[in-house]
Amino acid sequence: MRVGYQVGQVVQRDSIDHQQQWQNHLEQFRASRDAGFDIYCWAHHYLIDPFQHFQPWPVLARLAAEPGDMKLATSVLLLPLLNPVEVAEQAATLDHIAEGRFILGIGLGYRPEECEAFGTQMSERGARCTEALGLMRRLWSDEEVTHHGRYYNVTGARPTARPYQKPHPKIWQAAMSDPAVRRVGRGGDILYVGPAQSNATIPAQIPLYHQTLEETATMANFAKKYEVYAYHGLHGADDELTRKVTGDLETLMDDTFLVGSPEECVEQIAAYHEMGFTDVALRLFYPEMSQVEVLEHIDLVGREVIPALHAL
Repeated sequence: MRVGYQVGQVVQRDSIDHQQQWQNHLEQFRASRDAGFDIYCWAHHYLIDPFQHFQPWPVLARLAAEPGDMKLATSVLLLPLLNPVEVAEQAATLDHIAEGRFILGIGLGYRPEECEAFGTQMSERGARCTEALGLMRRLWSDEEVTHHGRYYNVTGARPTARPYQKPHPKIWQAAMSDPAVRRVGRGGDILYVGPAQSNATIPAQIPLYHQTLEETATMANFAKKYEVYAYHGLHGADDELTRKVTGDLETLMDDTFLVGSPEECVEQIAAYHEMGFTDVALRLFYPEMSQVEVLEHIDLVGREVIPALHAL
């Protein structure tokens, strides 16, 4: 089982100088590389108060200079906010900088203020994502592209950057609700399960994903953080997911966090492997943790968790 290091929005505004934050990220990146992580995953949001965070394209391009054996992933890029021509060419460029180590993880997002800032609607996210992905695939492969859709238009376009990987980087699509799982299956992409789904929900969604793949004849190549989810809300998801992600700490401890000794955490993650999961991304850095604590956590996981997961 491959293991990723997930970087999310956890540094509270004005708690640290931005340059020191960046240097801390670099130190965590190098530590996770040396600890044996397989993938370095960078999250994407805008206007994510009360946190301060950096954007994925330039960050991953910088990290591509010294990845060791790690792949680099957006986890996840909020595709409905962005223009697919821009994303297609940025992804192709980064794929070359990373020499084929790039994974494009995408998701819909859940924050109305981001949609407002980019002139989109929450209700459009699924349709925008589907149309954007279709156009991006053509921009990565066709000599000339004409597309006149509901949201995006190009006429006689000749792409200026094509990916290192053929036909394109691996695509992870995040999905939490059943309709979203079906959308991923229809597109033939890899299902990226978020942290909100419980062990009771996932076993039903995996068959749904595979069933949708077959039906469309395609093949699939701690508390502060969640208080902010509660403040923003989890729009567009079902009631159970909303309860879990915006719930109290006790709820999160039961269904979302992995808590225990290294051996106990391996046992909990192994349950996902038994369901068919091939990769897991671990978030080891939460608000108000010191850099020393984060680095110690990375080292511990590298010594006592990753080898056991690799052996699964």
